[in-house]
Amino acid sequence: MENFRKLGIDEKLLRVIEKKGFEEPTEIQEKSIPLVLNGKDVVAESATGSGKTLAFSVGILQSIVSGNGIQALILSPTRELADQISRELISFSRYNKLKVCLITGGVAINPQFTNLKKADVVIATPGRILDHIQRGTVDFRRTNVLILDEADRMFDMGFIDDIKSIIHALPKKRQTMLFSATMSNEVMFIAKKYMNSPIRVNAESRVDPNKLKQVYYDVSSKLKFPLLVTLLEKEKTGLVMVFCNTRVNVDFVADNLKALGIDAIAIHGGFTQHKRTKTMDKFHSKSAEVLVCTDVAARGLDIKGVSHVYNYDIPNESKQYLHRIGRTARAGEEGIAVSILSRRDYDNFTSIIEGFKVKVRELELPKIERVEIAYKSSPGRSRGDRGRGSSRSSGRGRSRGSSSRGSSSRGASSGRGASSRGSSSGRSASRESDRRSKDSNSSNTDSRGKSSSSSNRNSRSRPKPNQRYNNRGR
Repeated sequence: MENFRKLGIDEKLLRVIEKKGFEEPTEIQEKSIPLVLNGKDVVAESATGSGKTLAFSVGILQSIVSGNGIQALILSPTRELADQISRELISFSRYNKLKVCLITGGVAINPQFTNLKKADVVIATPGRILDHIQRGTVDFRRTNVLILDEADRMFDMGFIDDIKSIIHALPKKRQTMLFSATMSNEVMFIAKKYMNSPIRVNAESRVDPNKLKQVYYDVSSKLKFPLLVTLLEKEKTGLVMVFCNTRVNVDFVADNLKALGIDAIAIHGGFTQHKRTKTMDKFHSKSAEVLVCTDVAARGLDIKGVSHVYNYDIPNESKQYLHRIGRTARAGEEGIAVSILSRRDYDNFTSIIEGFKVKVRELELPKIERVEIAYKSSPGRSRGDRGRGSSRSSGRGRSRGSSSRGSSSRGASSGRGASSRGSSSGRSASRESDRRSKDSNSSNTDSRGKSSSSSNRNSRSRPKPNQRYNNRGR
């Protein structure tokens, strides 16, 4: 505790930190907490899981007097992250009992009117808090702290105009802190225009490159899903995250994994807030082993114990790939990031490994056993309808059959459908999910594993041996 005490943290908060089992401050905490406590504006570059919530919360916890109105506003790109910050801040304020108000979409707005009148700290998503500003149901006259968490992701999601409007509604005399995984042009614009001589700090990734193994498989589109099933059943894993580029593919993968007896759950921007919260609680408690998700839904969430990250779809941007693989190999633990490539992924994957100095090794395809698709979304078929031969076997539910190594056409087509669950359950989603979330259209690939935007991409030939990926970007 002595190193935390040296940062200027008071005894009440030190007791909470000790009870939480924290032994030493993280790099971002060491660098930013003294600045935060001195009232400086801070621009901090740090990854998810680096301890930044405590870093930016210290000033709030030690300076706010409960009952004097809203004195701090924390903005977050997603409901899940806002909820996570809210829970952590409440636990940190055990001895001074701040009134923390969570304001997100996907829930009824009327109860928020009352909660805002009692709040000391507001944690919000941009769309919903802007609604309150426009309605005149929130009073920021006494707000002297603004925190933008996962700022780059908020701007990626199209919130920059909303952020500007929110900032204009706040007092000019305030402390502003901006935490971001990357320093994009939009992030630096906000820092320059709306912050007072900000001090920039950064922390190295907590991912140990010596503990993280990065590999990929090259497979035909129709064998993508059967390969994923084979790998999930073959590997001894802790918690697993499977990333898809679209809501459609998230539903397709999660529904069919469950039909095969694999304990998978899905999360994306189309779910109601209640369902998203319930899903994350289940995964955090390890009641489910596999979380199938989009980048938007998972961004910023601190999930411990992830041993494997699977890229079922290759992301469109290099930084998304880094955010994904950064979920594993933390705190001295080993981890593996597995990318499942088909022809449509070649361009994205080449761009990723050429843009970063990463070592990604190709693995030989295992024997891919036949699996059958239970859920399809073809015309006239509801998500509950099953495909032919969807009987389950014992154990984990696999319907097994013979196949050749990696080239069998008997495997289930990964593109035969995705459930329509996301579209129906998302009708009550927040304004920001409806207007901004890009996870529903960030990729032009459909669940068949084919590109709907370019016919010539499908006609590309397989890379020649000397064009393989594993030696690039080194």
